Amino acid sequence: MRTFLLFVMTAAAAFAQSDRAEAARNPMAENPAAIAAGKTLFGQACAACHGADARGDRGPSLTGNLTRGNVDGEVFLNIRNGLRGTQMPGFSQLTTDQTWQLVSFIRSVGVAAPATVGAENVAGNATAGKAVFEGKGGCLGCHMVAGKGGLAGPDLSAAGKVAAAQLLGKINNPNQVAAPGGGRGRGGRGGPARPATVTAKTKDGATYRGAQKGNDAVSVQLLDTNGKFRSFEKAALADLKIEAKSLMPDDYAKKLTGTEIGDVVAYLKSLDGTDLTKLAAGTGVTWERLRDSAKEPQNYMHYWGDLAGQHYSALNQINTQNVKGLQAKWAVQMPGDGVVQAIPLVVDGVMYTTGPAGGSLEVRALDAKTGRTIWRYDRKQKKTNAYEINRSNRGVSILGNRLFLGTLDAALVALDARTGTPLWEVQLADTMQGYSLTSPPLVVKDKIITGISGGEFGIPGFIEAYEPATGKKLWRWNTIPGPGEKGNETWAGDSWKYGAGATWLTGSYDATLDTLYWTTGNPGPDINGDVRLGDNLYTASVVALDPNTGKLKWHYQFTPNDTHDWDATEDVVLVDRMWHGQQRKLLMQANRNGIFYVLDRTNGKFLAGTPFVRASWVSGFDENGKPKTTENWRATPAGSVVYPALGGGSNFQAPSYSPLTGWMYFAYFDGPGNYASGPQQFEVGRQYQGRGTGGGFGAPAATNQAPPSQGIQAFDPETGKTVWKFELSQHSLSHGVMATAGGLVFAASPEGNFFALDAKTGKSLWRFGAGGTIPSSPMSYSVDGKQFVAISSANVLYSFALPE
Repeated sequence: MRTFLLFVMTAAAAFAQSDRAEAARNPMAENPAAIAAGKTLFGQACAACHGADARGDRGPSLTGNLTRGNVDGEVFLNIRNGLRGTQMPGFSQLTTDQTWQLVSFIRSVGVAAPATVGAENVAGNATAGKAVFEGKGGCLGCHMVAGKGGLAGPDLSAAGKVAAAQLLGKINNPNQVAAPGGGRGRGGRGGPARPATVTAKTKDGATYRGAQKGNDAVSVQLLDTNGKFRSFEKAALADLKIEAKSLMPDDYAKKLTGTEIGDVVAYLKSLDGTDLTKLAAGTGVTWERLRDSAKEPQNYMHYWGDLAGQHYSALNQINTQNVKGLQAKWAVQMPGDGVVQAIPLVVDGVMYTTGPAGGSLEVRALDAKTGRTIWRYDRKQKKTNAYEINRSNRGVSILGNRLFLGTLDAALVALDARTGTPLWEVQLADTMQGYSLTSPPLVVKDKIITGISGGEFGIPGFIEAYEPATGKKLWRWNTIPGPGEKGNETWAGDSWKYGAGATWLTGSYDATLDTLYWTTGNPGPDINGDVRLGDNLYTASVVALDPNTGKLKWHYQFTPNDTHDWDATEDVVLVDRMWHGQQRKLLMQANRNGIFYVLDRTNGKFLAGTPFVRASWVSGFDENGKPKTTENWRATPAGSVVYPALGGGSNFQAPSYSPLTGWMYFAYFDGPGNYASGPQQFEVGRQYQGRGTGGGFGAPAATNQAPPSQGIQAFDPETGKTVWKFELSQHSLSHGVMATAGGLVFAASPEGNFFALDAKTGKSLWRFGAGGTIPSSPMSYSVDGKQFVAISSANVLYSFALPE
């Protein structure tokens, strides 16, 4: 029983875990006259896409479980309003009765056929069926059950959620048209997933056979019998054969008796998938590979590119000598109303990324060589805070065969990386209080570690660790200490209750020191520091935690009693290097407050703090690294003009450290902000900023000051000086940079220009006009020896490479 039992598992398992909305009851349900009228309407309005029998054509089949709404009221609304992110329009011109007639017809063709001939064998012997499945049937060669078996076919650990008639039909006839894409964990582009087997022979004589995963005019993709994804340019093949049949053998009715098949179905029906430790089990991406990711520069397996947060690519095929020939190789448009902030992951030729957040979040697996979709997963937002802000999602993390991502309604979700099937979901906090989860977690050994967003709502931040197989919480560290805890004395009165300190950006990890480094956001309220006098630990800080227990090792606070919304949630970069004549383990950060910090990461000792833009709030640091603040540095009711602006001297998108130059590269803004504070009562679920009138993100520069400027800069941590600047015309800190071993720095501008700069001089060597704002960071990977560079513009993901 091979690969194309996938259609059953992907659609049914995903449906079983979806959230079924309450909806209106169909008043015409099972009414023969309504069904007949609906059939006529279907032929007029729907058959062109879905086929005359509703079994799929350009659009998906509508038989069986519908993964985009499977209760009558949801189907009604999908017909009336259309489906965002697909080619299905709304049919608002239909009357209510006509729409219900269509629903009735769709339901009539969606009823599963009863198991008649031989159905008495379905209620077979599960124990005997297990023996057939693992022995005579040879099913374990392709399918995994409870952590045991092959990878070419889907994990059948939860096969019990599929109707017995469907399982029986698939065993007897694996070449039937599969259930459609179009829902959670779906494959392809929304059309019916027809079984096809690909045999590809390369010009060097190698032959690969597997289940077709993609096929277009120039390329073909398959999942081979060893469970490995492969992609080929058709022109580069010596021979290509595509057969309209499943990879799964079609002669089980001859090989097995009716009783044996019934026993196998009974065994599959006994598999309920309740043991989450066994779902999506198998080797996949091991912790050892993640820890040693520098050994695999062709892959991009972490949000920052590595655990140290360096966001550097050791690939050099694209370099200063040939970058002028760089070309866009493919582009993929992600559905949604916002922009794509995600940095994709790439593992062994497969790219994993997310689209814009808000309402529905789409996760995709793509062929990293061609951009062709392998599978999609749509996660609908369950709750929406009316005051929700920062509608962002920055991507996924991977461990084993599982992907992990956060949602705007503050849930942590695990997916099967091979199919997109949801495995588990846990709720971290209540989004109605203002919490959300916008950045991917960090994988450390056997733990999934995540922060939380929501600092603008005055809700306390935290960092939590979860078990990857089950979603069980392992530990929690709170950013705001309560009464009796060290640091609570830095909060006046009960202001700690609304102290914020969000942890919304992914941290870094040192495997040698076994230490987790995570940064925290501003205190609450953001601007009015008079209601929370004191240093306000552990806000605007970096904390070093024991990843095994969550215990605090040390901390350093960048901006005590911040009144400027200067989150310290920028990337912390871990580097081992000579510094002032001594080999040291450094932690470096270009902070939002305009200071470039260098710490000893073994103990948190302050080594240096140097302005990289104008920072009028600070005149220096004492022997312990505490800033010496200037007069009038805090926000006031009348407003205080302070450098840098509220958006910061730098912000959350990726900086980059190059071991070739020893420099840091990052986006900067050099300008002032006008910080006006005001009174505000805390209200649960609403922003708590304490902002007065007259404040804002920027302010006119003083007459004796240079005007604001912005761009990309190279900064030398050793000397504390800016080496070069590449100035931009528009202010934005939403785009990141990436240095490479090819002597390049890839960077972007807010209006949509993507640049390749010379890492030594900052000179522009190449430019691409992406056609939309660039709110993300670049990354690089390699497939079959060819280097690519990818970045998102608006909601389009681009990938670039040199000419063939």
